[in-house]
Amino acid sequence: LLETSPGVAEVTFVEKEPAERHTIISWEQKNSCVLPEDLKNFYLMTDGFQMTWSVKTDDSPMPLGSMVINSISQLCRLGGSSMYALPNAPTLADLEDDTDEEGNGDKPEKPHFDSRSLIFELDPCNGNGKVCLVYKHAEPVVSPDTEIWFLDRALYWHFLTKTFTAYYRLLITHLGLPQWQYAFTSYGVSPQAKQWFNMYKPITINTALLSEEADSFVNKLDPNKVFKSKNKTPVLKKKPPSQPAGSQKSHTGMTSAKTSSLAGNSSRK
Repeated sequence: LLETSPGVAEVTFVEKEPAERHTIISWEQKNSCVLPEDLKNFYLMTDGFQMTWSVKTDDSPMPLGSMVINSISQLCRLGGSSMYALPNAPTLADLEDDTDEEGNGDKPEKPHFDSRSLIFELDPCNGNGKVCLVYKHAEPVVSPDTEIWFLDRALYWHFLTKTFTAYYRLLITHLGLPQWQYAFTSYGVSPQAKQWFNMYKPITINTALLSEEADSFVNKLDPNKVFKSKNKTPVLKKKPPSQPAGSQKSHTGMTSAKTSSLAGNSSRK
């Protein structure tokens, strides 16, 4: 599909060998958690995923799309170590605020950077944020239930999907366009990214609208209303333009003169 799209060049897919089963087991033992079954099966088929593509600008390719899923060795935990190699350096856990709004109603509970959650990086998103595999309940025992969340550059959390399979479909559907994860945030993608969406994936710009109203992209023109018969209004005949008073008098004088001359002729006869 990408190779047949206009302007697309250099579609590159990096083939990777399957991950060894003992590598997955070793990762689970090291992090004291069990990988979700669909993600484990994915790693048993290919140890990560990487696909990039470019567009032609001024006869030279410019990198645009990028689809990445980290290998099992790069599935690293976030928030577990200091940002800097200093004894008392701050960590992501220091950003935790108990006054933050928790999930209620239709909003799910957000992940925590401290020991309450386990967070692993699935996709670095080219520096635009991080897509993470999240174990939200890690105390006292790590729950096997996982979700996929997007952490933006301002360190705010945005829910994406409940399963890795659903996220993988989203990744493929959005063609790895830059900042596509921001389409699932309240502030959306940037104007520049929106231009690329309009060119290669216009329907995904209105993802929220599409999910709320299935027929939002269907033509709602009602032929019955368009071709409905209307009551015909009577057509008024246009009056001839009124003539000036002077010309009307001269016309009247000429008519009366003709009439008198005809009367004189008849009397003579």
